[in-house]
Amino acid sequence: MLYTGKGDQGYTDLLGGRVPKYAPRPETFGTLDEATSAIGIARAVAQTEETKQALVRVQRDLYLMMAELAFAPGVEQQKYRITEEHVRKLEETIDHIGALVPIGRHFVLPGDTLQGATLDFARTVVRRAERLVVRLYHDGEVHNEQLLAYLNRLSSLLFVLARYEDHYAGVTPTPAKES
Repeated sequence: MLYTGKGDQGYTDLLGGRVPKYAPRPETFGTLDEATSAIGIARAVAQTEETKQALVRVQRDLYLMMAELAFAPGVEQQKYRITEEHVRKLEETIDHIGALVPIGRHFVLPGDTLQGATLDFARTVVRRAERLVVRLYHDGEVHNEQLLAYLNRLSSLLFVLARYEDHYAGVTPTPAKES
């Protein structure tokens, strides 16, 4: 069965409690789910194997993050947790890809290639998810600061992957400001 009907009254289950679907946690992991779907679109159109592999790893990490956030406040668990190691792997990938492509010191307009544009769009969804996780953290709902670091690095990774895909396609990014 693909449905339970349990959410028909506007509530959803957390691991350890039940909350309205509009509560901050479901809003946050719903946005993370949206982010992983946007990343999936980017992965589907990516031209480079490096981009595809990096995005698969990120999608798996985001599912881990959603599982971590699915526990009700006060429920302590260690099985589903974003760690410093996850953040370190993102930083290594950013450094590796960043060394392969020229990154200017100016804002760029998304849309020079389909591949780059999908990554830029995914980055904006991740930034929204980051703001929601920051709110949970500042409100004392979550205590793992690695969630914040991970999402912050992930937006950087998506930016550099977008430029990498543009570069691979032979396209120079369009600066946001006219020269």
